[in-house]
Amino acid sequence: MLLLGDGAVTRHLQLMTGEEIAVDIIAMEDMGEEDGAPEQVSALAYPRIRRQVWLRTASGQCLVYATSWWNSQSVDQYLKDRSLPIWKSLAQTRTEHFRDLKGLYWGDQASLAMAFGTDDPLWGRHYLLWHQGQPITLIYEVFSPCLNQYLGNPG
Repeated sequence: MLLLGDGAVTRHLQLMTGEEIAVDIIAMEDMGEEDGAPEQVSALAYPRIRRQVWLRTASGQCLVYATSWWNSQSVDQYLKDRSLPIWKSLAQTRTEHFRDLKGLYWGDQASLAMAFGTDDPLWGRHYLLWHQGQPITLIYEVFSPCLNQYLGNPG
């Protein structure tokens, strides 16, 4: 549901956990041409900013690691308050957008698994957000296995 959904991840997390979702900004910095982004980042014009965050519950449970890439000349148009989740920023300005899923992942990522406190493989995805026919950001998200407690265990 989270991986394939068109809704805002932070909104889904808030509904699932019953808690406000906080954004802990790891970094927000200008990026060069080669920064390890998925190839679809080429849809965004230079210069670019990369924003790295942890999404966590108000009580401190870390749920998602996310990175987003933005054109540095338009980022302030969409993220008026950079400390807010992206969906809240877009909702405040009633910015309509289209989510274009580009990739799904399942596998090991040692540093993120350690941060989530697990040895389990991790699920992730990346997608472009579009507004009025133009790409506004590329978002990469990795989900904590602790989300299973909210989603239920199918097996």
